[in-house]
Amino acid sequence: MLVTAGAAPAALCVALPRGRGRDIAVCTMQMWAYLAAYEMPNDDPQSLRDRVHVDYPVQIDRILGLGKIPTERLQKLFSRAGEINRFERVLVWSHWAWFAVPHLAVAYVALRRPRELGTAAARMYAVFDLGAIVYWVLPTAPPWWAAAHGYIEELDGHVDVGESGHRNDRTGLPLPVRRMMLEYGERFWGRRWNDLYDVLGGNPLAAMPSLHFATSLMAARLLSEVDPVAGAVGWAYATTLGLALVYLGEHYAVDVIAGGALAEAVHRGAAPVTPAVHVLTRTLRRLRALAEDG
Repeated sequence: MLVTAGAAPAALCVALPRGRGRDIAVCTMQMWAYLAAYEMPNDDPQSLRDRVHVDYPVQIDRILGLGKIPTERLQKLFSRAGEINRFERVLVWSHWAWFAVPHLAVAYVALRRPRELGTAAARMYAVFDLGAIVYWVLPTAPPWWAAAHGYIEELDGHVDVGESGHRNDRTGLPLPVRRMMLEYGERFWGRRWNDLYDVLGGNPLAAMPSLHFATSLMAARLLSEVDPVAGAVGWAYATTLGLALVYLGEHYAVDVIAGGALAEAVHRGAAPVTPAVHVLTRTLRRLRALAEDG
Protein backbone atom coordinates (compact mmCIF):
# COMPACT_ATOMS: atom_id res chain seq x y z
CA MET A 1 0.00 0.00 0.00
CA LEU A 2 2.73 2.46 0.94
CA VAL A 3 4.80 1.65 -2.14
CA THR A 4 1.78 2.21 -4.36
CA ALA A 5 0.77 5.42 -2.62
CA GLY A 6 4.34 6.74 -2.62
CA ALA A 7 4.85 6.01 -6.31
CA ALA A 8 1.61 7.67 -7.40
CA PRO A 9 2.87 11.31 -7.47
CA ALA A 10 5.93 10.36 -9.55
CA ALA A 11 3.82 8.22 -11.87
CA LEU A 12 1.47 11.14 -12.44
CA CYS A 13 4.42 13.33 -13.43
CA VAL A 14 5.23 10.78 -16.14
CA ALA A 15 1.64 10.30 -17.25
CA LEU A 16 0.59 13.94 -17.61
CA PRO A 17 2.27 17.12 -18.95
CA ARG A 18 3.18 19.87 -16.51
CA GLY A 19 0.34 22.22 -15.67
CA ARG A 20 -1.57 23.67 -12.75
CA GLY A 21 -3.97 20.74 -12.71
CA ARG A 22 -1.14 18.25 -12.52
CA ASP A 23 0.55 20.24 -9.76
CA ILE A 24 -2.62 20.12 -7.67
CA ALA A 25 -3.06 16.40 -8.35
CA VAL A 26 0.56 15.63 -7.41
CA CYS A 27 0.22 17.48 -4.08
CA THR A 28 -3.08 15.71 -3.43
CA MET A 29 -1.57 12.29 -4.11
CA GLN A 30 1.38 13.14 -1.88
CA MET A 31 -1.01 13.84 0.98
CA TRP A 32 -2.91 10.63 0.23
CA ALA A 33 0.38 8.76 0.63
CA TYR A 34 1.13 10.64 3.86
CA LEU A 35 -2.32 9.85 5.29
CA ALA A 36 -1.87 6.17 4.47
CA ALA A 37 1.46 6.15 6.33
CA TYR A 38 0.03 8.19 9.21
CA GLU A 39 -3.04 6.05 9.79
CA MET A 40 -1.69 2.60 8.99
CA PRO A 41 -0.04 1.86 12.37
CA ASN A 42 -3.48 2.25 13.95
CA ASP A 43 -4.95 -0.49 11.75
CA ASP A 44 -4.01 -2.75 14.67
CA PRO A 45 -4.75 -0.56 17.72
CA GLN A 46 -3.61 -3.12 20.30
CA SER A 47 -0.29 -3.69 18.56
CA LEU A 48 0.21 0.08 18.42
CA ARG A 49 -0.55 0.41 22.14
CA ASP A 50 1.95 -2.33 22.91
CA ARG A 51 4.66 -0.25 21.20
CA VAL A 52 3.62 3.22 22.33
CA HIS A 53 5.98 5.42 24.36
CA VAL A 54 4.32 7.40 27.13
CA ASP A 55 6.86 8.13 29.86
CA TYR A 56 9.67 10.02 28.16
CA PRO A 57 7.69 13.11 26.98
CA VAL A 58 6.05 13.38 30.41
CA GLN A 59 9.44 13.29 32.10
CA ILE A 60 10.94 15.88 29.73
CA ASP A 61 7.92 18.17 30.06
CA ARG A 62 8.07 17.93 33.85
CA ILE A 63 11.61 19.27 33.63
CA LEU A 64 10.51 22.04 31.26
CA GLY A 65 7.56 22.85 33.51
CA LEU A 66 9.58 22.74 36.75
CA GLY A 67 7.75 19.78 38.25
CA LYS A 68 4.50 19.77 36.30
CA ILE A 69 3.98 19.46 32.59
CA PRO A 70 3.29 22.88 30.98
CA THR A 71 -0.17 21.76 29.80
CA GLU A 72 -1.27 21.03 33.36
CA ARG A 73 0.14 24.33 34.61
CA LEU A 74 -1.57 26.37 31.89
CA GLN A 75 -4.93 24.68 32.33
CA LYS A 76 -4.88 25.08 36.11
CA LEU A 77 -3.91 28.75 35.85
CA PHE A 78 -6.27 29.94 33.12
CA SER A 79 -9.15 27.47 32.64
CA ARG A 80 -12.21 26.67 34.69
CA ALA A 81 -13.52 23.12 34.95
CA GLY A 82 -16.44 22.41 32.65
CA GLU A 83 -16.07 25.69 30.74
CA ILE A 84 -14.43 26.72 27.48
CA ASN A 85 -13.83 30.47 27.47
CA ARG A 86 -13.50 32.70 24.41
CA PHE A 87 -9.72 32.57 24.35
CA GLU A 88 -9.78 28.78 24.52
CA ARG A 89 -12.28 28.71 21.65
CA VAL A 90 -9.86 30.78 19.57
CA LEU A 91 -7.16 28.23 20.34
CA VAL A 92 -9.45 25.36 19.36
CA TRP A 93 -10.34 27.00 16.04
CA SER A 94 -6.67 27.72 15.34
CA HIS A 95 -6.09 23.99 15.80
CA TRP A 96 -8.91 23.08 13.43
CA ALA A 97 -7.70 25.63 10.86
CA TRP A 98 -4.39 23.78 10.62
CA PHE A 99 -5.89 21.17 8.29
CA ALA A 100 -5.93 23.83 5.56
CA VAL A 101 -3.03 26.13 6.47
CA PRO A 102 -0.02 24.19 5.08
CA HIS A 103 -1.74 23.64 1.75
CA LEU A 104 -2.98 27.22 1.53
CA ALA A 105 0.61 28.38 2.03
CA VAL A 106 1.78 26.20 -0.87
CA ALA A 107 -1.14 27.46 -2.96
CA TYR A 108 -0.16 31.07 -2.17
CA VAL A 109 3.35 30.41 -3.43
CA ALA A 110 1.88 28.85 -6.59
CA LEU A 111 -0.23 31.95 -7.14
CA ARG A 112 2.40 34.59 -6.44
CA ARG A 113 5.68 32.83 -7.32
CA PRO A 114 4.83 29.90 -9.62
CA ARG A 115 8.49 29.29 -10.48
CA GLU A 116 9.17 28.56 -6.80
CA LEU A 117 6.29 26.13 -6.34
CA GLY A 118 8.44 23.02 -6.74
CA THR A 119 10.90 23.88 -3.98
CA ALA A 120 8.16 25.21 -1.69
CA ALA A 121 5.99 22.10 -2.06
CA ALA A 122 9.00 19.81 -1.67
CA ARG A 123 9.95 21.40 1.64
CA MET A 124 6.42 21.39 3.01
CA TYR A 125 5.63 17.80 2.12
CA ALA A 126 9.07 16.59 3.19
CA VAL A 127 8.11 17.72 6.70
CA PHE A 128 4.95 15.61 6.52
CA ASP A 129 6.76 12.53 5.21
CA LEU A 130 9.67 12.65 7.66
CA GLY A 131 7.23 13.05 10.53
CA ALA A 132 5.29 9.99 9.36
CA ILE A 133 8.50 7.94 9.48
CA VAL A 134 8.99 8.91 13.14
CA TYR A 135 5.37 7.97 13.88
CA TRP A 136 6.13 4.43 12.69
CA VAL A 137 9.46 4.11 14.48
CA LEU A 138 8.62 5.96 17.71
CA PRO A 139 4.84 5.98 18.36
CA THR A 140 4.28 8.43 21.19
CA ALA A 141 1.13 9.27 23.16
CA PRO A 142 -0.10 12.87 23.52
CA PRO A 143 -0.83 14.33 26.98
CA TRP A 144 -4.63 13.90 26.73
CA TRP A 145 -4.15 10.16 26.07
CA ALA A 146 -1.60 9.79 28.85
CA ALA A 147 -3.95 11.51 31.30
CA ALA A 148 -6.94 9.37 30.26
CA HIS A 149 -4.87 6.23 30.83
CA GLY A 150 -3.45 7.19 34.22
CA TYR A 151 0.13 8.01 33.20
CA ILE A 152 0.27 11.67 34.17
CA GLU A 153 -0.54 11.03 37.83
CA GLU A 154 1.10 7.60 38.15
CA LEU A 155 4.10 7.35 35.90
CA ASP A 156 5.45 4.33 37.74
CA GLY A 157 2.19 2.42 37.97
CA HIS A 158 1.43 2.07 34.27
CA VAL A 159 -2.20 1.35 35.08
CA ASP A 160 -4.41 1.38 31.99
CA VAL A 161 -7.68 2.87 33.17
CA GLY A 162 -9.34 2.79 29.75
CA GLU A 163 -10.85 5.54 27.66
CA SER A 164 -12.39 7.83 30.25
CA GLY A 165 -13.86 10.75 28.38
CA HIS A 166 -13.36 13.61 30.83
CA ARG A 167 -12.85 11.59 34.03
CA ASN A 168 -10.52 8.85 35.19
CA ASP A 169 -12.53 5.60 35.20
CA ARG A 170 -10.57 4.15 38.09
CA THR A 171 -10.77 7.09 40.49
CA GLY A 172 -13.78 8.95 39.11
CA LEU A 173 -11.80 12.18 39.47
CA PRO A 174 -11.43 14.84 36.78
CA LEU A 175 -8.46 14.23 34.51
CA PRO A 176 -5.27 16.18 35.30
CA VAL A 177 -5.17 17.23 31.63
CA ARG A 178 -8.36 18.15 29.80
CA ARG A 179 -8.73 17.63 26.08
CA MET A 180 -10.47 20.92 25.37
CA MET A 181 -10.81 20.34 21.65
CA LEU A 182 -12.91 17.27 22.39
CA GLU A 183 -15.03 19.10 24.96
CA TYR A 184 -15.74 22.05 22.67
CA GLY A 185 -16.11 19.89 19.58
CA GLU A 186 -18.86 17.86 21.22
CA ARG A 187 -20.71 21.02 22.18
CA PHE A 188 -20.23 22.93 18.92
CA TRP A 189 -20.77 20.14 16.37
CA GLY A 190 -23.23 18.04 18.35
CA ARG A 191 -24.06 14.70 16.73
CA ARG A 192 -21.80 15.50 13.75
CA TRP A 193 -18.72 15.50 15.97
CA ASN A 194 -18.14 11.73 16.07
CA ASP A 195 -18.18 11.51 12.28
CA LEU A 196 -15.78 14.45 11.95
CA TYR A 197 -13.46 13.00 14.56
CA ASP A 198 -13.43 9.60 12.88
CA VAL A 199 -12.27 11.23 9.63
CA LEU A 200 -9.61 13.50 11.15
CA GLY A 201 -8.33 11.42 14.09
CA GLY A 202 -6.83 8.43 12.30
CA ASN A 203 -3.94 7.78 14.70
CA PRO A 204 -4.13 8.96 18.33
CA LEU A 205 -0.58 7.80 19.12
CA ALA A 206 1.37 10.02 16.72
CA ALA A 207 2.42 12.99 18.83
CA MET A 208 6.21 13.15 18.39
CA PRO A 209 7.13 15.37 16.62
CA SER A 210 4.21 17.77 16.34
CA LEU A 211 3.56 18.03 12.61
CA HIS A 212 0.90 20.62 13.38
CA PHE A 213 3.64 22.96 14.57
CA ALA A 214 6.32 21.80 12.12
CA THR A 215 4.19 22.40 9.05
CA SER A 216 2.83 25.70 10.37
CA LEU A 217 6.42 26.89 10.82
CA MET A 218 7.26 25.80 7.30
CA ALA A 219 4.16 27.62 6.06
CA ALA A 220 5.36 30.79 7.80
CA ARG A 221 8.76 30.45 6.11
CA LEU A 222 7.23 29.92 2.67
CA LEU A 223 4.91 32.89 3.08
CA SER A 224 7.79 35.08 4.29
CA GLU A 225 9.70 34.28 1.11
CA VAL A 226 6.79 35.63 -0.96
CA ASP A 227 6.02 38.86 0.91
CA PRO A 228 6.45 40.24 4.45
CA VAL A 229 2.75 40.75 5.15
CA ALA A 230 1.88 37.14 4.38
CA GLY A 231 4.92 36.09 6.38
CA ALA A 232 3.76 38.08 9.41
CA VAL A 233 0.37 36.37 9.22
CA GLY A 234 2.09 32.99 8.97
CA TRP A 235 4.35 33.59 11.96
CA ALA A 236 1.44 34.91 14.06
CA TYR A 237 -0.56 31.79 13.23
CA ALA A 238 2.35 29.45 14.00
CA THR A 239 2.88 31.13 17.38
CA THR A 240 -0.82 30.89 18.24
CA LEU A 241 -0.97 27.26 17.18
CA GLY A 242 2.13 26.38 19.21
CA LEU A 243 0.44 27.76 22.33
CA ALA A 244 -2.84 26.06 21.44
CA LEU A 245 -1.27 22.63 21.03
CA VAL A 246 0.21 22.71 24.53
CA TYR A 247 -2.64 24.53 26.28
CA LEU A 248 -5.37 22.30 24.83
CA GLY A 249 -3.57 19.08 25.76
CA GLU A 250 -2.94 17.97 22.17
CA HIS A 251 0.86 17.95 22.42
CA TYR A 252 3.62 18.16 24.98
CA ALA A 253 5.96 21.12 24.85
CA VAL A 254 8.74 18.74 23.81
CA ASP A 255 6.61 17.60 20.83
CA VAL A 256 6.31 21.21 19.71
CA ILE A 257 10.06 21.79 20.16
CA ALA A 258 10.80 18.67 18.12
CA GLY A 259 8.38 19.85 15.42
CA GLY A 260 10.22 23.15 15.22
CA ALA A 261 13.54 21.32 14.95
CA LEU A 262 12.17 19.14 12.14
CA ALA A 263 10.96 22.17 10.16
CA GLU A 264 14.31 23.89 10.61
CA ALA A 265 16.22 20.77 9.57
CA VAL A 266 14.18 20.49 6.37
CA HIS A 267 14.64 24.19 5.65
CA ARG A 268 18.41 24.04 6.13
CA GLY A 269 18.76 20.69 4.39
CA ALA A 270 16.92 21.76 1.24
CA ALA A 271 19.95 23.26 -0.51
CA PRO A 272 22.26 20.23 -0.08
CA VAL A 273 19.69 17.78 -1.50
CA THR A 274 18.65 20.02 -4.41
CA PRO A 275 21.11 18.43 -6.90
CA ALA A 276 19.64 14.98 -6.18
CA VAL A 277 16.14 16.35 -6.66
CA HIS A 278 17.19 17.80 -10.02
CA VAL A 279 18.46 14.37 -11.08
CA LEU A 280 15.06 12.86 -10.17
CA THR A 281 13.28 15.64 -12.06
CA ARG A 282 15.32 15.06 -15.21
CA THR A 283 14.68 11.32 -14.97
CA LEU A 284 10.93 11.87 -14.78
CA ARG A 285 11.11 14.21 -17.78
CA ARG A 286 12.95 11.58 -19.81
CA LEU A 287 10.35 8.98 -18.87
CA ARG A 288 7.64 11.44 -19.85
CA ALA A 289 9.31 11.96 -23.24
CA LEU A 290 9.60 8.20 -23.75
CA ALA A 291 5.92 7.79 -22.90
CA GLU A 292 4.97 10.43 -25.46
CA ASP A 293 7.16 8.84 -28.13
CA GLY A 294 5.68 5.44 -27.43
